[in-house]
Amino acid sequence: MASAERSAPAVVTGGAGAIGSVLAQRLVADGRPVRVVDNLSSGKRERLSTLERGGHVRFSELDLRRPDGLGPVFEGAGEVWHLAANPDIRLGTNDPSIDLHHGTIATANVLEAVRRADVPRVLFSSSSVVYGRPTVFPTPESYGPLLPQSQYAAAKLASEALLSAYCHSYGVRGWIFRFANIVGPGMAHGVVYDLLQKLRRDPTRLEVLGDGRQAKSYLWVDDCVAGMRLAEDRATDRVNVFNLGTAQQVPVREIAERVVRSFGRPVRIEYTGGEGGWVGDIPLQLLAIDRIRALGWSPELDSSAAVDRAISTTRRELGL
Repeated sequence: MASAERSAPAVVTGGAGAIGSVLAQRLVADGRPVRVVDNLSSGKRERLSTLERGGHVRFSELDLRRPDGLGPVFEGAGEVWHLAANPDIRLGTNDPSIDLHHGTIATANVLEAVRRADVPRVLFSSSSVVYGRPTVFPTPESYGPLLPQSQYAAAKLASEALLSAYCHSYGVRGWIFRFANIVGPGMAHGVVYDLLQKLRRDPTRLEVLGDGRQAKSYLWVDDCVAGMRLAEDRATDRVNVFNLGTAQQVPVREIAERVVRSFGRPVRIEYTGGEGGWVGDIPLQLLAIDRIRALGWSPELDSSAAVDRAISTTRRELGL
């Protein structure tokens, strides 16, 4: 990155979220002024309290569905990290408008604000779910056709297309990161959180959605942020697309058994049946990460270690 861009403010949408707040901390540690945009629908401003008190972060409570007010935040920025989105696939299935407005339309508003403010770089958090149900494992970035199975996935894919169009039409450079399942502190959704919440309500019985054979890769949040930042520094195409994940899968059945073992007492595990846990669930996911590894990145924690750390961290957060 050019020195002028390194000294310019970095905008992080969704910066009060579990991933965005970690990214904000890393950017501040590098001496960058950071502007966070979040509507606090799922983010928590207290995650940024130390950075705000130190004067390193300027927080704006704004809703990206309404672009009024974005101009001053984006003016003079060196890059925009667009992480804001509905964090839970199932919410969008129940109400299809959620991902349309919080995903596609919000991204369109961000990109238009980028164009108007002449911001040179945009980095977008996409997802492995854009691949739909792939037939190639590990799944490379070149896989296609991309056939989303949920409104959430469709919004991510539409946002990727919008970013590519803005990059080629207006001289912006873009990075697209297709995440595996990200785990870490403060995650209020996902299999580990859901299972622990169920045991909190009933410590004798654990319901597991699906047949337990669903298997996915899990990436610790710090490894995710490190991968994004390394790609920002080393990838130089007009539009750069990277998978971010680990090289291993962990079956849901194994995660449930680990959660139960962490309690140290008998628990009856019951499976609801079916290959997927919910409408839009992708039962099998394993991303090829050769492209990001070629730049020099690899996760410090494999999927198994990430899951174990997530169980421990989430138990503490829930007071279990």
